[in-house]
Amino acid sequence: MTVRLHDSATREVRDLVPRQPGRVGIYLCGATVQGAPHIGHLRSAIAFDILVRWLRRTGLEVTLVRNVTDIDDKILTKSAEAGVPWWAWAHRFEREFASAYAALGVLPPTYEPRATGHVPEMIELIDRLIERGHAYTGSEGNVYFDVRSWGKYGALTRQLLENLSAEEDDASDKRDPRDFALWKASKTTDPEGASWTTPWGRGRPGWHLECSAMARKYLGEGFDIHGGGIDLRFPHHENELAQSQAAGWDFTQLWMHNAWVTVSGEKMSKSLGNSLTADAVLERTTPVVLRYALGAVHYRSTLEFTDATLTETAAAWERISQFIARAGERVGIAAADEVDAAALPEAFAAALDDDLNVSAALAVVHEHVRLGNTALAEPAGSRDTAIADGVLTVRAMLAVLGLDPLAAPWSSSAASDGGTKEALAVLVDAVLTERAQARAAKDFARADALRDRLVEAGIIVEDSPDGVRWSVKEATGGR
Repeated sequence: MTVRLHDSATREVRDLVPRQPGRVGIYLCGATVQGAPHIGHLRSAIAFDILVRWLRRTGLEVTLVRNVTDIDDKILTKSAEAGVPWWAWAHRFEREFASAYAALGVLPPTYEPRATGHVPEMIELIDRLIERGHAYTGSEGNVYFDVRSWGKYGALTRQLLENLSAEEDDASDKRDPRDFALWKASKTTDPEGASWTTPWGRGRPGWHLECSAMARKYLGEGFDIHGGGIDLRFPHHENELAQSQAAGWDFTQLWMHNAWVTVSGEKMSKSLGNSLTADAVLERTTPVVLRYALGAVHYRSTLEFTDATLTETAAAWERISQFIARAGERVGIAAADEVDAAALPEAFAAALDDDLNVSAALAVVHEHVRLGNTALAEPAGSRDTAIADGVLTVRAMLAVLGLDPLAAPWSSSAASDGGTKEALAVLVDAVLTERAQARAAKDFARADALRDRLVEAGIIVEDSPDGVRWSVKEATGGR
């Protein structure tokens, strides 16, 4: 089955037909590093991380470009208020984004260009637009895109030019208030180093310009998928499309946009004061549970984020991870290359081929976990082959979703504290031995008290036909 994705421009689910057979180029609008990453940013990163993993699993070679906007008005304003150099402010939050991506198992992009590193490409694009009659200079240092010169303006969001409002700025040198800035003249209040010399005067890039310039540099004049949050459709992506095609480039053939994360029914935003930063949420849950929660809802559906979301997700993750742990104890652990090569259930593949329907794919995962637990309830040796096949299939599906508990980054934390776990095992086994002795002596009150002591310490104890098993309850906070 062919991968089919919803195209925001045509508002239809379309077959993904790569421009180059076997290869897919994706440009994803990344962070404007003005402040700490919140779960809205992370939802977008995870949605496209799953897309990349799935496309690679189907055999495609994927090039992912995710930019960093490291200069804009908000960065300059906030850094000035904090008394910090603008570039240091941007670097600080770029590192915070990188840390949050890594904590949630988001694969690194193929390229992660910064806006400030691509000013020559932006100047070249502006010059091209001026030559083609689609841009003009205002007062010294200002250059604008002439929206009336491009008859297709509004094509992405299906809006008529006469119905569009002007951009929020105080520019008085525009031909039309709806024209947007390609290059912005330096202000007397701008810090040193926050401007570049151009043929039109000193200044810095407009927000929309950078993505068109960097997409062309790393993916060429035409590529396959452009992605980002739904709030970027207008004006950012509309303006990207206009300036790129006005320059004579094909640009992207398919647009993908993920929906918002809402809190109490309101879109996440710093202005509303309901922004949940990655660090704050990770004090209440684990990274793998947060990844699961942000990726489980279809990427085009709004995700209402509550404490109940984390509680329900933690329970779902516990069922999956405990099955894999128990199956591993019974039949051993498959190597990573076996997981990568394992066949995937048709229903799972069909779900992801159908516009990346992760919720339907997870339903297949849970059904296989249920069947696996049924097999584990049988006496040892009776269904070991079925258990080994089942846990391999579950891990193969989870690997596509970035949730295999035995793969990085989730397995690395377990390996790093191996000495601690060995010490814990000695202590727990000692208590369980004492409990077994109490039960043999029919001192059930003592046996129950020992079990309760372990439970209070966060140790889950399970009595089964094969003996007693124990595990550590999933933590609720920290990284």
